[in-house]
Amino acid sequence: MTTNQMARGGELALRGRELETDRSSPALTLTAALLGFALICLDASVVNVALPAMGHSLGAGMAGLQWVVDAYTLPFAALMLSTGAFADRAGASRAFALGTTVFTLASVACGLAPDLSLLIGARVVQGMAAAVVLPASLSLVRQAFPQPARRARAVATWAAGGSAAVALGPVAGGLLTTAWDWRGIFFVNLPVGAVILTLLVRAPRSVRRPAPLDVPGQVTAVLALTALTFAVIEGGTAGWTAAGVAVVAAVVFVRIEGRSPHPVVPLGLFRDRTVAVAVAAGAAVSVAFYSVVFVFSLFFQQVQGLSALRAGLAFLPMTGLIAVTNVVAGKLAGRYGAKVPMLVGQGVAVAGLLVLLYVGTGTSSVLVAVLLVPLALGCALTVPPLTAAMMDAVPVERAGVAAGMLNAARQVAGGLGIAVFGALVSGGFAGGMRAALVISAGLLVVTGAATSRLR
Repeated sequence: MTTNQMARGGELALRGRELETDRSSPALTLTAALLGFALICLDASVVNVALPAMGHSLGAGMAGLQWVVDAYTLPFAALMLSTGAFADRAGASRAFALGTTVFTLASVACGLAPDLSLLIGARVVQGMAAAVVLPASLSLVRQAFPQPARRARAVATWAAGGSAAVALGPVAGGLLTTAWDWRGIFFVNLPVGAVILTLLVRAPRSVRRPAPLDVPGQVTAVLALTALTFAVIEGGTAGWTAAGVAVVAAVVFVRIEGRSPHPVVPLGLFRDRTVAVAVAAGAAVSVAFYSVVFVFSLFFQQVQGLSALRAGLAFLPMTGLIAVTNVVAGKLAGRYGAKVPMLVGQGVAVAGLLVLLYVGTGTSSVLVAVLLVPLALGCALTVPPLTAAMMDAVPVERAGVAAGMLNAARQVAGGLGIAVFGALVSGGFAGGMRAALVISAGLLVVTGAATSRLR
């Protein structure tokens, strides 16, 4: 090849990149990323209100309903430890497109599932795809907005989309289940997924970057979490066997992570008290929030006899304030530091849980909806400052790993909480519900005490 040919080739390549840049739209890229993030957040909350209808349609008991929720939550949480690195290796735009496509197809499979086992299998695939969509969507936002000020506003908008989806999830689930069928909560993902993929055409193609993957650590983490969840939900002889497998897998995981040059969970980070407390507090908040939503979704419909729509509306005061409270919590953390809002938030959440102990079969659903608000406010006050505290405590080069670790810990805790509390209410709803509230409050008291010792 002559020098002129090489120069001409370089000029054509440069023009191609310029044309691609011209075609790309930061606003449309942000919209696609926001919708993708909102979609996976919505699917985590929309299912709860539809559970009784699923159980009636598919003949599922409490254990089956727990699996419908945890089959999504656990792979979502466990694989989040590695999917950030996968998104870097594949390129954020390619990873996001792949995750969105698989998630959408799995949603259709959920809606068409003729029995419980196929529904649970499709939910697992949904969770795996969601674990890819989350880090890839954030990477797309960072890529589309290189200027720090504009990027900060874009990330805030992206996060607000997830909060809005969590707030609307119970209402959307109730509306779709009542007006259509429980299958509608999955079929609605099809047009949304199509819109996201259409918008993604205007997103710039992402550069692939080398990123190490800790495959043995990831495999043993998934095995340990799955076995532990199986042990809690199923119980019996099989449960004890699964518990043994979980212990062995956990020990192997710790040994692998201690020796790996690029661990999915850098155990050395936990030597910092702030990191350890932030992860523990985040896990306790997730147990309290997600498990209470699960239990009270069943309470409203199976105990009080509300329709799916009325049950979803009962959660609206609780979830609707989360986004606003998150903003307030961020400002409080900026002014007073992370410790004060973390302590206040956990204290309010504990008070909210204890107030819910007085809820009974005859308690007005309107009053229960109001009594759920303090728990939501407390959790929303706690999460932003604990996230900021953890990010401040880790080196800059470990920030991405630390964020993935915190999010994974919160999702895992929520999933395990649902498994435990579902088992409790299956033995007697009133007693199990009160035990779940007391356990949640106890966990927050412990993490609140640990928070009080932070500097």
